Amino acid sequence: MPKSVFRFLSRQPEAVELENDRYLLRLPRYQDFNQWHRLRAESRKFLEPWEPTWRRDELTEGAYRARVVRGKQEYASGQAVPLFIFLKGDMTLVGGVTIGYIRRGAAQSCMIGYWMGERHAGQGHMHAALQLVIPYIFAGLELHRIEAACIPDNARSIRLLEKAGFQQEGYLRGYLKINGQWHDHVMFSRLATDTDKGRKTDSR
Repeated sequence: MPKSVFRFLSRQPEAVELENDRYLLRLPRYQDFNQWHRLRAESRKFLEPWEPTWRRDELTEGAYRARVVRGKQEYASGQAVPLFIFLKGDMTLVGGVTIGYIRRGAAQSCMIGYWMGERHAGQGHMHAALQLVIPYIFAGLELHRIEAACIPDNARSIRLLEKAGFQQEGYLRGYLKINGQWHDHVMFSRLATDTDKGRKTDSR
């Protein structure tokens, strides 16, 4: 029987940390601003084609603090879990992944979105992060379905999702406004009943 949102909120811990011997994923903090600003600023041209249009104040400290506050509120209310990805050795920020649009009731699902700093891209960091995030979504949040959407020509993101066991489901026309234009997206999903290789288990 699906758990109510009230039961879900009542057991939310004050903070979430996902980690292994190399990575630590946690909620953003005010003191992360300098690392975040530097990484996002130097990666702007790399990230802009795949993200909503950056606001004029996108990289200001005030906008960042508002982002942190909003992230804490969304986490506390059970709507989302925004996470920064750090290399544990020297706590270098490499990117972020957000578990968003958490839906309870009959859906028991969420959407994930992610970004990686340009100098850290292509090194397997996001795939490693998803190996921590996916079990947390299914076992920790007790959700049944994870969705992810990406622009069809974002080959890197598609490879990442397929490697992480997601399956392509459909094509969404004019789904999201990215970098100032409405773009079609390809929808991927992974279920709690899927194996690591992306094939469903037989639950009968």
